[in-house]
Amino acid sequence: MSLAKAESRRLFKRRFTSLILIGVMLVLALVAAGTFLSNQKATPERIAEAKAQAAASFQSAVQEAEREKKRCLAAPGTPDAANYPADCTQMWTPTPEEFDYTWYMPPTFDMRQNFPDMIMVFAVVLAAAAFLVGASFVGSEWHSGGMMNLLLWRPRRLQVLGTKLTVFLGWFTGLTLLLGAAWAGAFQAIALLRGSTEKMTAGVWQSFGLTGLRGLGLILAAGAIGFALASLGRHTGMALGALIGVGAVQIGVFIMAQLGGAAYPEAYLGPLWAYAWMVKEVPLENMSSCDFSANGGCKPEIFTMTWQVAGTGFAIVTVLVVGAALWALRRRDIS
Repeated sequence: MSLAKAESRRLFKRRFTSLILIGVMLVLALVAAGTFLSNQKATPERIAEAKAQAAASFQSAVQEAEREKKRCLAAPGTPDAANYPADCTQMWTPTPEEFDYTWYMPPTFDMRQNFPDMIMVFAVVLAAAAFLVGASFVGSEWHSGGMMNLLLWRPRRLQVLGTKLTVFLGWFTGLTLLLGAAWAGAFQAIALLRGSTEKMTAGVWQSFGLTGLRGLGLILAAGAIGFALASLGRHTGMALGALIGVGAVQIGVFIMAQLGGAAYPEAYLGPLWAYAWMVKEVPLENMSSCDFSANGGCKPEIFTMTWQVAGTGFAIVTVLVVGAALWALRRRDIS
């Protein structure tokens, strides 16, 4: 049996992998079910009902405004005079435009507007799963002694670790594409039954596809980093501990940057980079450089973090961590 086939069997025979994948399915199913149940289709009957509610609210507001004006006219010379303006004609008079019927409509899932958020949810869930599975896949091998036994059978260290990583990333790529297609299909059905699919052009689907590809990159980077950290520490807990440690350090740096008056303290937070990678760009404001003017108000300096910058940062971190894991395996004793 080839090493790749053996690693594939080892990956999917692990109970932890099965539990994580089942958990992923449950989370995604709950998100889809919650979206389905919390949205309703904008039928002509519901639109008519919403317009009737808006009209009723407008009439109620008109009546209340008239009562308030009568109180205002009767207020001079009484203790209530302080509660009303001197000119009662300045009091608010409701207009129909202020009672938009769409405010009375139930939530409806718009595929064009709302599905990008669902792609992000999908990417975050799969990235967390990839990190955990990748860390456990190699970490458990080191902890149990299976890696040492494997290296006795296959003494080429870098080939063994590289094959493990390649098999893991390959299977997770296939899993992500399969689940991604099912995810898009599920929300297309939700939009048809409980929302709207208007303005869904080929260009919109292409945009969804590109966002999904960026999500795949985030998932694979998370998996590779979890795998490499666990290999460096020769234990699954190393990856989890490193994740917690990096998170704590980032929060500390963010607080210190704020206290020190740094231009863009949010840029020190890893989740912001992931967000910028997924949504293509995130504007950051430097409030300490705020230029107040009589006409324009505050005009702070703005730095736009683009997906190219975020992607380059993630690529550098991934290459460094994976490279460190390969270097450590080659240089350190495996006993």
